[in-house]
Amino acid sequence: MSTVKDATSEFFLRGNTRQFDFVLKLYPQVLALKAEEKKKPEELIKLDEWYQTELPKKIKQRGRDAHLIHEELVQCMKWKQSRGKYYPQLSYLIKVNTPRAVVMETKKAFRKLPNIEQAITALSNLKGVGTTMASALLAAALPENAPFMADEVLKAIPDIEGIDYTTREYLKFVTHIESTRDRLNQETESDQWSAHSVELAVWTHSVACDIKPELLKDMPDLDKHASVGTNGANNTHTCIENTKIISEQYMENNLSSTIEQIEAAEDKGKPQGSANGAVDSLDESTLSEDSLEPNTPIIANDETNDSDSHSSAKRSLDSEEFPVTEPELKKAKNSE
Repeated sequence: MSTVKDATSEFFLRGNTRQFDFVLKLYPQVLALKAEEKKKPEELIKLDEWYQTELPKKIKQRGRDAHLIHEELVQCMKWKQSRGKYYPQLSYLIKVNTPRAVVMETKKAFRKLPNIEQAITALSNLKGVGTTMASALLAAALPENAPFMADEVLKAIPDIEGIDYTTREYLKFVTHIESTRDRLNQETESDQWSAHSVELAVWTHSVACDIKPELLKDMPDLDKHASVGTNGANNTHTCIENTKIISEQYMENNLSSTIEQIEAAEDKGKPQGSANGAVDSLDESTLSEDSLEPNTPIIANDETNDSDSHSSAKRSLDSEEFPVTEPELKKAKNSE
């Protein structure tokens, strides 16, 4: 019996543009299903809306001086951990960075683009920013070439078995994503697909197949112009056989219900502007220095981008540990 990994790998390798379009349109609904597994589902949905739409616009508006500010870096970490696994030490550590350091290092990194390797090297100067976090920042700054290094997507790539969160592994991941992106764009004779949109579609397929596979029931088959026969499509559908069809109307009702729940939660008086509340709009006025010392030594972490020294240090897919010293944790907690 095929697994989620098998089905999503088949989709990643052989899916055509009609299939990718279909799956990507399911992203809001699949995200809502994923959010239901969290203690605060509305927080993930709002964070994702901010990350996917508002943050890229903010970065682009800054032009040649594109950068992030401190609050945006913290929100990116919240998004990353809300959609994946939560590590409290990362939430503390990311706040230790001073506003000045965040602006300087992200500006330096974005100027290196489209050289992803050099950009990650610059971002690693920020505390709490390893390869996976760096990929989240780059996906917001350059979605055309930089996908987010999500575990669900990594698992779907047959050539990637054990994961070590290094630059070398990420560059390998990017190569695979770009290959699928180029194949889809060649099929449509356009630049419709970016590395980030391909990654989002694969993430959606993987999570849908795991949580609610019937959502994929109506995914189009490979047409006669595809590079493989219908057997590939049949394999992709293995995980969703004998399930009922989800109609377009059901999808709309589900999303409307989710939006109503979010609005209801907001009406109950959530603190606005709080670091722990709903996502607020961010602006340049928040750039003032905080009380943290600017020259605090940078703490090395396991999710490093030093591929030469760590490429052989393989870890499991779910591993993302950051050793943090007690003084640093205490300082970060006191700054809240």
